[in-house]
Amino acid sequence: MTTTAIERIASTLVAVIAIAVLFFLMVPLLVAVPLSFNAEPYFSYPMPGLSLRWYQEIFGSTVKGIEWRNAFFNSVVIGVSASILATVLGTSASLGIARGDLPFKQSLQAMMLSPLVIPVVVYATGAVYFFARVSLIGTYPGLIVAHALLGTPFVMITVTASLAGYDRNLTRAGLSLGASPWRVFRKVSLPLIGPGVASGALFAFVTSWDEIIVTLFLAYPNQQTIPRRLWAGVNEQLSPVVIAASTLLFLVTLCLLVVTEVLRRRNARLAGTL
Repeated sequence: MTTTAIERIASTLVAVIAIAVLFFLMVPLLVAVPLSFNAEPYFSYPMPGLSLRWYQEIFGSTVKGIEWRNAFFNSVVIGVSASILATVLGTSASLGIARGDLPFKQSLQAMMLSPLVIPVVVYATGAVYFFARVSLIGTYPGLIVAHALLGTPFVMITVTASLAGYDRNLTRAGLSLGASPWRVFRKVSLPLIGPGVASGALFAFVTSWDEIIVTLFLAYPNQQTIPRRLWAGVNEQLSPVVIAASTLLFLVTLCLLVVTEVLRRRNARLAGTL
């Protein structure tokens, strides 16, 4: 058997495995999403009819509708705020670590990326003890900081990847022409690494948007986010409203991931031209 034939067989096998894994991951969504349009309040196939009643309950003027909208508003505010904070922290850390003369560079980088490998339950437990000492338990600033620390590593990864293709002679040229470091960063560096920064910010927002464990540990019962509201809905009474809200949550996340992929490809094109 020739090398070309072996490569074709290997490529086909990898493609089949990838499709199988994708199908395995998508099956729960393919089953659950149609149930959010079920006309009856139970889960069964075939569905007796289609209806938007569960989405109307989310956006309606009932008490439950108000609770869902408040949870959505809280998720957006916490997610955006955490994303901004994570972007500032992650970008600053990446710029500092990218310097060749930084002492303990590898140790600092490993410490900043540690939230990716530490179990979220362990992180949440430690956050409870620390935030209790600074009176941040049950506060929105506490949730924002906790979510931002989870999103910071994603910003670091994307910005560091962007800096790998960045020509530092551009920074030196700007400084040699009399521009301040901040002006050089704002006018030269940031536009070039901007797609990486934006991708990291979106990843940080998605991390906060889907976070439930840290919220359960740090938030009071009245501080509802979409994931926490879903958790409460599943525990209290499994209703198609929960599936409808889950579908909306999935659509928002999917849109953000599509935008992230577009930014990633643009960043790759920019890196190829530098």
